[in-house]
Amino acid sequence: MRVLLVEDDPSLGEGIRTALRRAAYSVDWMQDGVKALAAIRDGGFDLVVLDLGLPYMDGIEVIRAARRAGSSTPILVLSARERASDRTLGLDVGADDYLGKPFDTSEFLARVRALMRRSAGTGNPLLIVGRLELDPARLAVSWRGRNIDLPRREFALLWSLMESPGRVVTRETLQQRLYGWDEDVASNAVDVHVHHIRKKLPPTLIRTVRGVGFALDEAVAADAAT
Repeated sequence: MRVLLVEDDPSLGEGIRTALRRAAYSVDWMQDGVKALAAIRDGGFDLVVLDLGLPYMDGIEVIRAARRAGSSTPILVLSARERASDRTLGLDVGADDYLGKPFDTSEFLARVRALMRRSAGTGNPLLIVGRLELDPARLAVSWRGRNIDLPRREFALLWSLMESPGRVVTRETLQQRLYGWDEDVASNAVDVHVHHIRKKLPPTLIRTVRGVGFALDEAVAADAAT
């Protein structure tokens, strides 16, 4: 899952980015409103985490402009502006949630997961396909009731495939969801992660569509469940 973090405080931004990456999210971090708006308009993000007091363009104006441009990407505001009127304004111009600073990291991550679920159209905190189960809150995966240990990026890749079982997800999309703009990525990085996952789960569970990408095979998962 790919998150755009917009925060101009270096220390706080680094802490938020670290927390999100540990929770298996890919993070792109920007520190001013103008660049953030351009990134939102370009698309490709599953969630925007947005401060309000930004250089060049205030966060409220970023939200207004993004919604006017047709962006429907969920926006979670993080702000020290804690008056009821500030919260009301943020939500009214198009934010999906509003969390005051300072905040508890566990609550922040819970709100991130809730917005992700809402965007995906599901209220279930677990992803279940056949006997394969993924819990984003605990970063846990199980197959036939047996826990499977996956590193962060393998977990994120499987998460992306399980969100749309049976549908092909392109290599480019998976790479965007696994890596931020500031990270060096080998051309075969996604294939390597898929190879490692196949060693821990039934190899045919992830289907390769040559020249396109990968899909989670529902039939394999369903057969395993019977």
